[in-house]
This record gives sequence, structure tokens and C-alpha cells, in this order.
Amino acid sequence: MKHFPLSALLLILPLPALAEGDAAAGAGVFQNRCSDCHAEKGDTVKIGPPLTRLFGRVSGTWAGYDYSDAMKSANITWGADTLAQYLPNPRAMVPNTKMNFNGLKRPGELEDIIAYLAKATAE
Repeated sequence: MKHFPLSALLLILPLPALAEGDAAAGAGVFQNRCSDCHAEKGDTVKIGPPLTRLFGRVSGTWAGYDYSDAMKSANITWGADTLAQYLPNPRAMVPNTKMNFNGLKRPGELEDIIAYLAKATAE
């Protein structure tokens, strides 16, 4: 029996359709869970890269941030679907990522943060 890495399995499993999230609630999720490491606007590099123009950006490409080799080679184009796969468990989708985050687990957080990021990072 052939074994596939978990990250490959995540890409072929169907995901439930994302319900419309609440961007205002997502702002709170961002503030509590993401803002220590990421700026949602501008060029400020914190512990992680800024999220400016996140949707449509390819993983590992923000100039001025030292990404892990894993993230640089992941070749993920960020959008609602890829964020929905990544944010619950970043290390499952990109093993050896530098992102030290255990993921979004609470009901509604994922949909809300994606709705927020779609608006807040579209600079």
C-alpha cells in the first residue's frame, strides 16, 4: 500500500463549503490570535510576514521575510479555500513551516477570520 503525506491528503479531500463568515468577529480573532505575529496591512514584518494583499499571493514570496524552505516550496496561492485548509493546522499542510501556531479550532473562527482577511488585507 502506498503512503501519501498528510499534506497531499488534505489537498484531495473535499472540504465543506465555507459559510459566510462575520468579518467584524474575524477582526477580534485576528487581534487575539494573529496580530502579535502578523500585520494585516502595510509592509511591517513582525515575527511573521505582513498579510497585505494576501489573497492571490503565493506562499513564501513576501520580499523581506525569511521564510522556511518548506513554505517557499509549498507553492500555495492563498485564498479562502487554501486558508481554510491551512489555518486549522498549519504544520499538517506545510510540514516544517516556521509558523508556530496550533491552528484555529473554535467553531466559527475559521469562517470569520477568512471573511476579515479578505477585506482587511486587500490593500
